Amino acid sequence: MRPNLQGLLIALLLPVLAATGCNQSNSAPVSPTTESSPQSQQLKVVATFLPIYWFTKAVAGDLAKVEVLVPPGTEVHEYQATPKDVQALAQADVLVKNGFGLEEFLENTVKNAQNTKLKEIEASNGIKPLQEISPVVKPTEKADNDHDREAGNPHVWLDPVLAIKQVENIRDGLIAADPANKAGYQANASAYIEQLQEIDRQFKQSLQRYPNCTFVTFHDAYPYLAQRYQLKQVAVVEIPEDQLSPTDIQKTIAAVKQYKVKALFGEPGVDNKLLKSLSQDLNLTLRPLDSLEIGPLDPQHYFTAMKTNLQTLESACR
Repeated sequence: MRPNLQGLLIALLLPVLAATGCNQSNSAPVSPTTESSPQSQQLKVVATFLPIYWFTKAVAGDLAKVEVLVPPGTEVHEYQATPKDVQALAQADVLVKNGFGLEEFLENTVKNAQNTKLKEIEASNGIKPLQEISPVVKPTEKADNDHDREAGNPHVWLDPVLAIKQVENIRDGLIAADPANKAGYQANASAYIEQLQEIDRQFKQSLQRYPNCTFVTFHDAYPYLAQRYQLKQVAVVEIPEDQLSPTDIQKTIAAVKQYKVKALFGEPGVDNKLLKSLSQDLNLTLRPLDSLEIGPLDPQHYFTAMKTNLQTLESACR
């Protein structure tokens, strides 16, 4: 009886031991370095400001880590770099900028970062810059600090056709820096370019009914947009936001009245009492036209804001 009992116990224990052995083998922990290595090797990209960030993020998708240097809503023309910006560039693989003299702070910031491996992509490369296409009226005399004008007007991103060129430049630059992910960058860029082509079609279809619609703006951001869709930016009036005088108001009204203006454009979120007074005196509706320098980090916001701009232009030009 004893030998039979031993055999029975062995027969019962063998499956349990075999199952335990399998479980131990299958549950062996995966090396953390195996999982984290793709992220640690991910391309680190810094884009200078919001529209360039949108375009860069749209092309990069999840293939690269993209940061924005200038916080959205901050005046790029007058931006002063911080130690954090220098550190970001010191650790980055790629810097994407607009160009045309917009990011004046970059030269010293890049120099201070001392990153000899940093690759720079100029999104406006190959685009012919526009100079001033309409008179700039300054009611209050002040020194002209617009050094960027020497390189041309920088607001290229507001023309969807030129935005396509910027996206293509960013795509090519990222592929050069990270050829292993070429197919992904190409696919992401193609999808975004299709959307840019569609918004261009919408602008053309809607604004062709209002040829040569004239407007005055208070920020010289729209010459590329105006040229693309046969609008006329007849004057840019640089109005001081404080210390207004009756002379300032008179000069501004006189400057605007000399043109047969259909539209008067301010910017979203700018509360300037003189603009409101001016629009009432001229019997024109003051409307906000977005230069796309403020907004969320979602690359799709470009299309949301541009569709709003199109509705604004249609309403003003009727």
